[in-house]
Amino acid sequence: MEQPNELIIAMQGGDEKAFSKLYTMYSEALHGIIYSIVLDEGVAEEVLQDVFIKIWDNSKSYSVEKGRFFTWILNIARNTAIDQTRSKAFKNSRKNLSTSNFVDILSSHENLNRKTNSIGIKKFVEKLKPACIQIIDLLYFKGFTQADAAKDLQLPLGTLKTRNRNCLRDLRTIVLG
Repeated sequence: MEQPNELIIAMQGGDEKAFSKLYTMYSEALHGIIYSIVLDEGVAEEVLQDVFIKIWDNSKSYSVEKGRFFTWILNIARNTAIDQTRSKAFKNSRKNLSTSNFVDILSSHENLNRKTNSIGIKKFVEKLKPACIQIIDLLYFKGFTQADAAKDLQLPLGTLKTRNRNCLRDLRTIVLG
């Protein structure tokens, strides 16, 4: 997708119509990332709204020279979703879940796998070593921080970072190879 610089500049100038068009262009992709982290449709919708409020409020801090707009808003979405999972209210809402919630999570996870596969990433990730698949799944599809992933995999943080870097190098070789 071509970066919509004219819309971005208009939004930075306070143009609500440009902001609305950017919302239409990017909301579905951001919702998918947020949902993969929070695993709750209602929470994902709330976080998505918070993300777009942050995008609007902080739009002047974005600069084309610093990187792509999608990367900038993706980081806002990912960080907001992770912050949500760390909140006390979110943790309390997860304490006494019924088993029916886990069925929904599993079926939704399949939907996420289908969406991920439809953009072609899954077939490349599946060619990696099992350890790499696990690391990439935790860090990029489930939204774990490196520290949380290291704890989950029972690895020192430095080891996880090195393995992640090596896995991404291997993935890049497969994709570009």
